[in-house]
Amino acid sequence: MAAVLRTATFRIAPAKSLLSKHLPCIQQAAGIQSKALRDLQGIKRPPPYDYRHKPYNVWRSFFDKTTHRIDDNSKIILLEGPIAAGKSAFGQELAKQLDMMFIPEVTMDMFYVNAYGYDLRQLDHKLPPNIRSFDTRNFLQNPHDRRVAVYQLHMYKLKFLKYLDALGHLLSTGQGVIIERSFFSDIIFIEALYEHKLISKLAYRALHEVRTYTVEEVLKPHLVIYLDVPVDKVQEKIKQRNIDYEVKSELFKDNKYLNTIEEVYKHNFLKKISEHCELLVYDWSNGGEAELVVEDIERIDFDRFEKEDMKLKAWRLMPQEEDWCEERMRYTSYQDEITHLLNIPLHYCPEMLISPEDSDIRERVWLSAPGVRYSYGYNKDAGDANLLFKNKFFFTDRDSAN
Repeated sequence: MAAVLRTATFRIAPAKSLLSKHLPCIQQAAGIQSKALRDLQGIKRPPPYDYRHKPYNVWRSFFDKTTHRIDDNSKIILLEGPIAAGKSAFGQELAKQLDMMFIPEVTMDMFYVNAYGYDLRQLDHKLPPNIRSFDTRNFLQNPHDRRVAVYQLHMYKLKFLKYLDALGHLLSTGQGVIIERSFFSDIIFIEALYEHKLISKLAYRALHEVRTYTVEEVLKPHLVIYLDVPVDKVQEKIKQRNIDYEVKSELFKDNKYLNTIEEVYKHNFLKKISEHCELLVYDWSNGGEAELVVEDIERIDFDRFEKEDMKLKAWRLMPQEEDWCEERMRYTSYQDEITHLLNIPLHYCPEMLISPEDSDIRERVWLSAPGVRYSYGYNKDAGDANLLFKNKFFFTDRDSAN
């Protein structure tokens, strides 16, 4: 049974099964509630705003306010833990019980597969080896490849964009979001890659620079849940799920890389993130029950902090309706104001650059693929019709087109 560590008070609670027998479920003033309890109380959210297809701007903010959508369950929850810990299955079940949206861990499919389902990796044979696709499978098969640093940068960017989408979803619908691994925790991979000499010192510096420029530009999560699985148990789980490129990866032949991941998670990331949000840590060696985690979450009072406290400060210091609407615009209609920070020049890091000649080759090859040359809905080669009468009014949905 999962045990819990509450870092807000730095005390270890007894096994959850003991708590369940003797303590009632105490509802806090500003606590998350399960879907069952919300249904019992008749709590319903206002109709969601279609932020993916209608721009939310100053004009619309006069008629569609934001604060009336926000309730106790309007929270961002990050789900963290080592590889093969069972995050996906647990996250889906937790989201179901809390009536929240679940965002699974990003993959490089989001980068290579376009809106029409065409996988650009099919064109690798037309590209020079150094600019061909590189994803998690490639990384685990060849962790010393020169493209590892670029792969890590792409993963960071994809996680950052997903986090922006999560914030936009919450502020436009009121529905809370559970995210499996976020860009906040990418520090553990940056440190592990550098520790094991899989990226250079310049690449290490570049990845930290991108993180520094972006991490303070968004609202922090409300809660982080860490599923703790010892390294030896992680190795067992990797073998049990039997994914070929994981089982055969040299990174997992011994415990060194996984030990680094665990150490950075516990002594760096969790310590620092707990300064800004609530943190629950569970022993997940043998899994656990989502219902018991829900009970722990329901006991957290997210509104107990004083004004000067750092935890959830940005969320608590938005008293005016205009502030909430402005944040909503930033994370939906005007994401470019934030995402341009992902494109800082990294000219000093050779392994993260490609030559103009190679860049030209990749552009010509990728533009030959169906559905790439123009915005989603405007590609005749991908089957789009009536192009003469279309007028692109709003940004392309990132989930529908890359």
